Amino acid sequence: MLLRDQFNEDLKSAMKARDALRVDVLRMVKAAVKNKEIELGHELSDAETTKVLGTSIKQRRDAAEQYQRGRRPELASKELQEIVLIEKYLPKAPSSAEIDAAIDEAIREANAMSARDIGAVMKAVMRRFEGQAVDGKAINAKVRERLQ
Repeated sequence: MLLRDQFNEDLKSAMKARDALRVDVLRMVKAAVKNKEIELGHELSDAETTKVLGTSIKQRRDAAEQYQRGRRPELASKELQEIVLIEKYLPKAPSSAEIDAAIDEAIREANAMSARDIGAVMKAVMRRFEGQAVDGKAINAKVRERLQ
């Protein structure tokens, strides 16, 4: 079953259960996917849909962070709940050990020696985890730490 079909089925069940948060999140996700399809001019594959979901999660993390800074914990909490709902549609996230191994391998492949090589290392690491739920900021921090 395609992710888009799963969204539709889950939206129906959320509407029947009167789960307002899930309904809102699924509608937003469907809208984001539809907008990307219009932008690209074709139906999205599951891999492309996963990228859209990753972008949605990143936007919500940033919003939650801003709400925390603005002393609005109730809004930050809502954003974090939305992240949890969206993450259910993403493939399993790699473990910390897998990420560390990928960083080490990318550093070796790129012959990275200094902070100037962060871009090449990040590109290799992110390519390896394409289609998976990974936090680019956390990976970037680990890469910086290793190359300094």
